[in-house]
Amino acid sequence: MNTVVIPGAFLFPTPRCLAAGASLRHPSRLGLPRVLLLPPRRFSELLLPPVGPRGFKMENFDASLSPYFRALLGPRDTRVKGWFLLDNYIPTFICTAIYLLVVWLGPKYMKTRQPFSCRGILVVYNLGLTLLSLFMFYELVTGVWENNYNYFCQGTRSAGEADMKIIEVLWWYYFSKLIEFMDTFFFILRKNNHQITVLHVYHHATMLNIWWFVMNWVPCGHSYFGATLNSFIHVLMYSYYGLSSIPSMRPYLWWKKYITQGQLLQFVLTIIQTSCGVIWPCTFPLGWLYFQIGYMISLIALFTNFYIQTYNKKSASRRKERLREHQNGSVAAVNGHTTSFSSLENNVKLRKQRKD
Repeated sequence: MNTVVIPGAFLFPTPRCLAAGASLRHPSRLGLPRVLLLPPRRFSELLLPPVGPRGFKMENFDASLSPYFRALLGPRDTRVKGWFLLDNYIPTFICTAIYLLVVWLGPKYMKTRQPFSCRGILVVYNLGLTLLSLFMFYELVTGVWENNYNYFCQGTRSAGEADMKIIEVLWWYYFSKLIEFMDTFFFILRKNNHQITVLHVYHHATMLNIWWFVMNWVPCGHSYFGATLNSFIHVLMYSYYGLSSIPSMRPYLWWKKYITQGQLLQFVLTIIQTSCGVIWPCTFPLGWLYFQIGYMISLIALFTNFYIQTYNKKSASRRKERLREHQNGSVAAVNGHTTSFSSLENNVKLRKQRKD
């Protein structure tokens, strides 16, 4: 009988609860293979064998950090040791490198090929990310509320065992950034290259890497706020994308413009909340707060430019077209009745054709 290995982290929303591992057997009469659930640590060791003495090691990486850098970030958090993809930075870096390579080569490969529809896959994909974002938003809000997190500043070890719920949800948030690479891959397959902007690539490539460091150094505490807001925005965004992949639903979708406005509001609120941690500090490392403020400013600049290019310029061009049409209609009315009569005659002909 065949054995199927499944990472436990993919089946349950709590990677920590699988630390001991488990095994399940299906009845043999069903002809199903034996399913083995592996904890995140064992699964990562299965996929990523130990690196040789000359290879990259997390211990060497930690030791190479300058004293100033370590003073800003604080010590590495041991509560996530052994969690899937978190022990070693190399997998996250390789995934990002492959992503950027696909962004560069993908449009060239598709240039002479017909675009793929991907309609059915897109519905399932966007529905899955909508549900995942909703799950993360709900778990973060309830975890913060139940554990009386401080809005102004929350340390990474001030809530005791209650912090583990936040850490587990934020691991899923980190992993969702890897899944979201598929956004760009679908753009490439459908030949929507105009959507692969500098903002899009910058946001996707940086978020996965940033959150690897967040999960290893500050996996709870003040880190919850931006992830909570972003999860809520993603519920709106991926539900929109999922519905827009169904042609009959497109006329009823009106909130695309407000998603971008919500994203900008999210960045501003994150800066305000992060600044509270700087003004009224706690045990949360200040270096992370300064970095988050800088990163949010970069996103505000890029998203504002996107908003202006996408909506303001389109609105201006539409107003010009309407003004031009209005002027042309006035000129036709003033210059004579021939144009009006011919248009009326055409309408009569069309009505006759419809009756026939």
